[in-house]
Amino acid sequence: MPVSGRPLSGKTALVTGASRNIGREICLRLARDGAHVCVNTRRAEEAARGVVAEVEAAGGSASLHMADVTDEAAVRAMAEVAGPVDILVNNAAIRRHVPFLESTLEDWREAQAVVLEGAYLCARAVLASMQAKGWGRIVNMGGVSAHMGMAERTQVTAAKAGLVGFTKGLAKEFGLAGITVNCVVPGLIDTVRDPGGLRPEQASAVPIAVGRQGRPEEVAETVVHLCRPESAYITGATIHVNGGAYLP
Repeated sequence: MPVSGRPLSGKTALVTGASRNIGREICLRLARDGAHVCVNTRRAEEAARGVVAEVEAAGGSASLHMADVTDEAAVRAMAEVAGPVDILVNNAAIRRHVPFLESTLEDWREAQAVVLEGAYLCARAVLASMQAKGWGRIVNMGGVSAHMGMAERTQVTAAKAGLVGFTKGLAKEFGLAGITVNCVVPGLIDTVRDPGGLRPEQASAVPIAVGRQGRPEEVAETVVHLCRPESAYITGATIHVNGGAYLP
């Protein structure tokens, strides 16, 4: 039974790619709403442990789960240890810039594996238990480049676009089971990026209606809202959090 002011108490949430930036903020806010948060990372163990410590310092509950979302056996094992999982946030991503004519099939496959196959494997690992409970929330983290296009990121753009179809398919298939599936698409967010992330000149070239880049917590709040019980009638949606940089 949810505790007053903590609508996700009693729920277990698994957040992939959760060691920093938007993933970190999602973990903090899910925990604030009462969920036990399973903080996943592939290799950023120290940073992920820091997220767990932050959650616990704020009075929440969290655990660390090291796993590569492209590894089916590892994902299955993670879900078994974490589970049963009520909330899944597919946030694992790849942000590398590669000019298309310099890209390789390995670059293409890596983007599809992390973004699309990772989301598939994680959803496949938790949906049966959600269905048995008659309740579940899945949020897939999209990318604005899939809607606007972006040079030198074609492999990632294609994978992120695939998440939109993946979201809609699951929403249709599992709606009667009390499971909602949505896609949140961040715009230009002020985060600590990988060296291969969005270049400053690319970010500054995009006009933003509100006149600034977004903050990770603004994206995280949208994600957590979709996970709450009162969001039961929102499913199959693609929700843009971009300050008006892209208006569908």
